[in-house]
Amino acid sequence: MSKNLPYIMPSPQYEVEEGFSNYQTTHQFYQEVHTRAEFENYCEWYETTAEQHRQDLEKMRGELNIFQWFRRS
Repeated sequence: MSKNLPYIMPSPQYEVEEGFSNYQTTHQFYQEVHTRAEFENYCEWYETTAEQHRQDLEKMRGELNIFQWFRRS
């Protein structure tokens, strides 16, 4: 029984800490990549929406404004 003891002993703490450190670094890297990709998508959406609003505004400026007739006194 005593000769099986070295096989069930936990690994030294530094090996565990190194494994968690690698995992944490990898996790943080992928989280940063995901966050930057989401921000890039948001910026693209915002620019597209802003351009659409600019076009709508120019179109509205060119239309006949019926309310001006009522405001003139």
